[in-house]
Amino acid sequence: MTVRRDFQESARCRPDLVIGREELFTAARDQLASGGSVLLHGPAGIGKSTVLRTLAEEYAATARTVLRCSATESESHLPFLALADLLGLVLDDVSPRLPAAQRTALESALTGRGESSLQRDGLALRLAVLSALRALAARGPVLLVADDLQWLDPASAELLGFAARRLGGTPVQLLCAVRTEGQESQEYDRHLRACPPGTRAVRLGPLSRTQVAQLLDHRGHGGLPRSTVREIHSTSGGNPLFALELGRALAESPTPPRPGEPLPVPTSLRALVLSRLDMLSVEARRTLLVASAGARPTPALLHAAGREHAEAECAQAAELGLLATEPDAPTLRFAHPLISAALYAEAPAHERRAAHAALSTAACDPIERARHLALATTGTDPEVAARLAAAASLARDRGAPSVAAHLGLLAARHTPADGVPSPEERRLQAAEDAITAGEVDLARDIAREVLTRATVPADRVRAWIIVIDTAGHTMAEVDAVFPQALADAGDDPRLLALVHYQLAWRALIVEGDFTEARQAAAHAAELAERGADRRTELLSLAFQAQTETLMGHPQAPRTIKRALREPQDPRVAWHHNGAGSARFRWLVMGDQLAEARTTVTALLREVRRRGSVESEVHFLRGLAETELRSGHCGRALELARESLRLARDSGIGETASAMLTSLAEASGGDVDRALALAREAVEHAEEDGDQMYLSRALGALGYAQLVAGDPAGTVRSLRRVRSLELGLGITDPARGRWQGDLAEALVRIGEPAEAQDVIDVSREHALRLGRESVLAVLDRAEALVRAAQGDHEAALGQLTSAQDRLGKLGYGLEEARAAFALARLPVRRPQRTGGGPGTGGTAGVEAVRKNTAAFEEATRMFRRCRALPWLRQVDEIRATPGADTAPAVPDALHALDMLAAMERQVAALVMEGATNREIAARLFISVKTVEATLTRVYRKLGIRSRVDIVRLAAGRRAN
Repeated sequence: MTVRRDFQESARCRPDLVIGREELFTAARDQLASGGSVLLHGPAGIGKSTVLRTLAEEYAATARTVLRCSATESESHLPFLALADLLGLVLDDVSPRLPAAQRTALESALTGRGESSLQRDGLALRLAVLSALRALAARGPVLLVADDLQWLDPASAELLGFAARRLGGTPVQLLCAVRTEGQESQEYDRHLRACPPGTRAVRLGPLSRTQVAQLLDHRGHGGLPRSTVREIHSTSGGNPLFALELGRALAESPTPPRPGEPLPVPTSLRALVLSRLDMLSVEARRTLLVASAGARPTPALLHAAGREHAEAECAQAAELGLLATEPDAPTLRFAHPLISAALYAEAPAHERRAAHAALSTAACDPIERARHLALATTGTDPEVAARLAAAASLARDRGAPSVAAHLGLLAARHTPADGVPSPEERRLQAAEDAITAGEVDLARDIAREVLTRATVPADRVRAWIIVIDTAGHTMAEVDAVFPQALADAGDDPRLLALVHYQLAWRALIVEGDFTEARQAAAHAAELAERGADRRTELLSLAFQAQTETLMGHPQAPRTIKRALREPQDPRVAWHHNGAGSARFRWLVMGDQLAEARTTVTALLREVRRRGSVESEVHFLRGLAETELRSGHCGRALELARESLRLARDSGIGETASAMLTSLAEASGGDVDRALALAREAVEHAEEDGDQMYLSRALGALGYAQLVAGDPAGTVRSLRRVRSLELGLGITDPARGRWQGDLAEALVRIGEPAEAQDVIDVSREHALRLGRESVLAVLDRAEALVRAAQGDHEAALGQLTSAQDRLGKLGYGLEEARAAFALARLPVRRPQRTGGGPGTGGTAGVEAVRKNTAAFEEATRMFRRCRALPWLRQVDEIRATPGADTAPAVPDALHALDMLAAMERQVAALVMEGATNREIAARLFISVKTVEATLTRVYRKLGIRSRVDIVRLAAGRRAN
């Protein structure tokens, strides 16, 4: 029986209910599933009621009786109201089973008939509630759901607490929620003590910026610019209710907030957070307004802004809970960011301007002074515009491009139409700063706005380039822009160079044509040289060098030297598409890992200093890749995850970061996560029409599948990579380094001939380009081919050599994989000879001992690399009886030369009496592959069953 279903919203159809709450849900579910109780707590609007409804929806079906109540502040003075909500509809059912005194007291309290009170009928009422819950539990599990415990009337709270503390061993669970304020608040302790013993308290904290973006998207506000989403997250403090209200207000507002101004706060939230403002004096309210307008308000700043009694007025605000009480903190902090935003939004425009005017002279920082001057000024003013432009330049030099972008927009707004620089030039500079800051939505909007008004060709081409840049790897979506940009460029070589540089990227990303991309980049460099645009010339040369490197083109070293020739442009030197990046890629592909690490670390440090988000994402990936190649899997995983977080937050480079993080997860983290990220990268690359990253994403997927024990999946993915790169004209095997994985997977599924073909073709290019690490990996793969063909000695020698070379080159993980392959080689059991009955046995023991030592060596190497997925593979193999070595092919099978290597190995294990599952474990293939191989064996030998294999082999031995 289920009672009071007054929470009607279905949880199952609302994916946004669990955004950012996955771990919390897991903890609460585990507690409820084990028969325990849960107390959710957190501040208002944090999502407690939503989580409560979701959990109640899930667990209501497991209970025979569900009792619910949801208290409100306005009704908290009514005694026994919550108790009536909970037990009112079951009173007739449980009353007959209560002693007379308890029944009378309970009926009187719930119906209002009589004069029942805790003072008069305290013990009888307490026992009645306890007895009622026990009576319900005797018929089946009971789930009690109570929201907003803080508003429970005191009488109901006392009675429920008395009963809950005595319900041990009874199938009664409580699922409750209570409001608490502050991160460290312990207010829930009082309510926890009133819950059954062992109740788990679960705190709901604020959502991250990414989670707020997901929530807004699910609620239909996904079209907001990322910069606006960041403001929403900051203003809401990660509170989902506040974030949704702010998102709704922005979506409904006809005009977005002006640069530098806080977000508009809807009336619903103003009432919620400003209810205590009326208790402030007029002067204290003005002091708080000045504080809300300041970036880092301090008592000294407020004094300088003319607030003589700032300390006393702030103390008054702190007592009312409007300011956080932090005696040692140098700055004032509002109790919640929304209070500051709402206070500012509530103030009349003239009061806001007055606050900014006071701060424009009081602030110490020139950037802050300029911002406040702009917000205190109306209309155009050349002097104000010049100060703002200078402040934007200063912010740019400080590595704060986002601040520079917003100051630039303010400068453009105050620049007269005939000003020099023009308003459009200042807007375009702001857009370029926004791109540097990773605010691509803002940059695109600015460029589109400029294109509606600009008539100067240089401004228009510059705006078109910004539109193209903000498209990132989805360049196919802006194809229509290129003809318009070329038309605006006319015959000006400087402007044409900008467009042809972007056309080079289009050829690579959209068309997947490396030859065309190289030619377009070379043409852009020539145009830029004619137009004396050294920056575009250097970018074009760097792009040409990277393309030639990936193609394995012989001109690559010469082009890199040209790109590094003086004079250099500092904006290009550290750029992710500059010569430094091209040199780093050359070093990585040329096995110079130590120098590559030094180079990319310096580049990463510089772009972080400059605040360039896209370059930071790029170089984080580069450093992660270098660490991964070096066998530092733990460090690589940390860097890759950091890159992915930043990419998701900015919307820049998500496909590439997902791909690289998949490689790192498969090497040092979670294989399932690696598979999911690789598939995500493949999907995004296909959606974007990004041929360049599609092959990289498929390469990551193939590697993850290999580590996951799915060689057939690896073959499917990497065959696609082979076909794609052939079409793209990529010949350098060091670009994706997938060739060894494909060959290994082909051996595992019984296709050694194709594996050898992959090795031979790749080896030719690796020899031509001097890719020593690739050659060593190919030798490792070829050794597996030879082992599958029964050539044990050749495989042993080749693997030993490959392991030694990889170790000297610094490829720690690849070295460990070679050691692992050595450990998995077939153990040759020596035949007994005339040397006595113990000779063969002693040699066999020695062989097993050496094999055990090989596994221990592989384990040591993988542990040094922190290659957890590979370590798990070693552990699984050694834990499987008889699976620590692959079997040698018995001599009796030599007559069965019509079988392929994999087929001979499967047949040999059948003769030993192994089941299909045991064969799969020992050969590291799937059971389905074993079954398919046996079918081929039966067909080739003209037999019908496993027994026939044994008989055939026995007959051959007899002969």
